Amino acid sequence: MLLKNIHIVDNQRDLLGDVRIKDELITEVGANLSTENEEIIDFSGKNYYLLPAFTDLHVHFRDPGLTHKEDVNTGSHAAIHGGYTAVNLMPNTKPTCSSMEIVKDVERRVEEIGLIYANQTLSMTKNLEGKDIEHLKALKKGEILFVTDDGKGVQDDHLMEEIFNICKEKDITIMCHAEDSRYSATDMRIAENNMTFRDIKLCEKTNGSIHFCHVSTKEAIDAIAAAQARGVRVSCEVTPHHLSATGDEVNHYRVNPPFREKEDIDALVKAIQDGVVCAIATDHAPHTAEDKRNGSPGMVGLEVAFPLCYTKLVKGGFISLQKLVQLMSTNPSEMMKLNKGEIKPGKLADLVVADLDNPFIINAEEFQSKGRNTPFNGRKVFGKIVHTISMGKVY
Repeated sequence: MLLKNIHIVDNQRDLLGDVRIKDELITEVGANLSTENEEIIDFSGKNYYLLPAFTDLHVHFRDPGLTHKEDVNTGSHAAIHGGYTAVNLMPNTKPTCSSMEIVKDVERRVEEIGLIYANQTLSMTKNLEGKDIEHLKALKKGEILFVTDDGKGVQDDHLMEEIFNICKEKDITIMCHAEDSRYSATDMRIAENNMTFRDIKLCEKTNGSIHFCHVSTKEAIDAIAAAQARGVRVSCEVTPHHLSATGDEVNHYRVNPPFREKEDIDALVKAIQDGVVCAIATDHAPHTAEDKRNGSPGMVGLEVAFPLCYTKLVKGGFISLQKLVQLMSTNPSEMMKLNKGEIKPGKLADLVVADLDNPFIINAEEFQSKGRNTPFNGRKVFGKIVHTISMGKVY
């Protein structure tokens, strides 16, 4: 396949040109490439942009056990619809992903669907109960990339320190949902900040490493920046929704951590500009309408992430399109050890064709996800995904 006359942007290049794809790989990038006996897609006159397809470090497919909300099939289609070809799945399923058998089963079923790549995380504690870590001790070095109790923080300080030591020994990245449950019912700002401060200290003490999920407060992001400056091995992600609205602007739509204030958004944006934030991740969390009415926190993110981020960050003048590609594709792909995230020969032909010029209205009824739970339905944005190319196939 030859993609011709399209604006090619990744973390390193920005040019009008052509991309040749063969056997699921990018084989050639340049201007005015000669045609061979191949399918040609010519984008002349459309002013579309070709970007590396996105990789999401933080996704809930609800499979196994909660498939009335989402499953690996609908989740895969939602990912493709939003420009994602790789996802990192959270373990809070039923049963909980606390064993390698469940991990391998989920990954196998996503692979059989054949649309995207999925990495399944393992829970830090057995069944997310914050007590038993024997399954971590049994892991072989390099057997798993990430462990997390996403949705909960590990409350026991000594247990968390032991988790740091185990993960350091086995070369596993800890993904932390920072929430001190003593304050969850009364002050979610203190809840996030307290656990962020504690885990930074434990990381420093053990010389371990940690990745903070969905950072949302000024205090937490400032603490992470200070820790990085001291040489602590700490990274973090932010979500599109925490960048795109205050709590007041979305009538305090329930997500966890909650929508914050303008000063928090400003601090997250500055942290992106300063290189403190390594990735934008969606925390894609599908729920039924009934679950939302009953107070379940979370929103779908895969199909609105790029338009929200492009509109806020690039159209808003805060960062370049190349920087956004780095946050949504290059860096998370590297963290997941994937051969993608850049448009150059030898990389997987996982690409996105986007219309950046024309505004459109987010319509939840067009989502491929089972979830329709978003406070951004009806919002005008830029950055519509026209096609997703996964392993050389156009969708």
